[in-house]
Amino acid sequence: MLYRLAKSVLFRLDAETAHHLTVGGLSRAARIPGTLALMRRMYGQEASPLLSQTLWGLEFANPVGLAAGLDKNGEAVPAFSSIGFGFVEVGTVTPRPQPGNDKPRLFRLPEDEALINRMGFNNIGIDGMAANLRAASAHRTVPVAVNIGKNKTTPNERAEDDYRQCLAALYPLADLFVVNISSPNTPDLRKLQHGGDLRRLLAAASAELARQAERHGGPPKPLLVKIAPDLSEDELRETVGIIADSGVSGIVATNTTVARPNLQSAHGGESGGLSGRPLFHKSTGIIRSIYRLTEGKLPIVGCGGIFSAEDAYEKIRAGASLVQLYTALIYRGPGLVREVNRGLGERLRRDGFTHISQAVGIDA
Repeated sequence: MLYRLAKSVLFRLDAETAHHLTVGGLSRAARIPGTLALMRRMYGQEASPLLSQTLWGLEFANPVGLAAGLDKNGEAVPAFSSIGFGFVEVGTVTPRPQPGNDKPRLFRLPEDEALINRMGFNNIGIDGMAANLRAASAHRTVPVAVNIGKNKTTPNERAEDDYRQCLAALYPLADLFVVNISSPNTPDLRKLQHGGDLRRLLAAASAELARQAERHGGPPKPLLVKIAPDLSEDELRETVGIIADSGVSGIVATNTTVARPNLQSAHGGESGGLSGRPLFHKSTGIIRSIYRLTEGKLPIVGCGGIFSAEDAYEKIRAGASLVQLYTALIYRGPGLVREVNRGLGERLRRDGFTHISQAVGIDA
């Protein structure tokens, strides 16, 4: 009920204004004594042995996370950590602040339960992100992933320098990192998903993680790679092979799509990346292919079009160990997190599983 009232106001505003008001409001609210405890009472949930997992040495109380793109600058980590998510991904962050693409650049497609964005990695840079994560450190209750990218003005030939800068600056403040090479809104970024460019980038990122681990102690922190849903079968096979050979920790599948599958909304022809319900089957098919290609040995985070527990369960059965929400959160509100987790537990018990890991990849 509370979100329905808020949505009726927010949806009268343009999408980006509503976005900033929501994230900024959550950030400010978290600083009011008692607010985080109230959020946990309203939206949090008890840890379930059925849903909890240990991946990459990190404890996930449940498999449902916040996808990158909503909290670009790590402003509202305490709030998002308090509404039932098992983990939170912030970013994309680049070494230097950048304004992103010209506005308007974010569009709601309500008839399709989708969004189109061409934001262009607008963010406050690694120094601002570091300050926000440092301020949030006392209130972090779930693993925090930082999604990292390159500045628009950095040529692909030097892309690894930007990713290394992000890792070096944010290493002590993140639990894991996600290399974003799949946004369609930074020119030529998706070319980094292929061949020598991808090998060079992942080698540089892995070397930087090893360097930071030696400096700070402990094993290198996990590094995942976020890929596009628009790869051809041959491209996917090559990309996944390179990722698997690189020794990185996992794959996030998938980013937004440039395809436009029979959209009904007025903004359906806008350029940019499409997220939400129309992406569901495409991203789930990619997850299933990755699971098969890697024989289930490389953990997958499933992202794209999850609006219900059944959607999340289908992605898990296709091969995802964790899943993420973004667009559905805009349309359904924070209560969706609890709804998905409860529904996952019901489906696992219905199908005779005693732990979520037993369902991962069962349909692949």
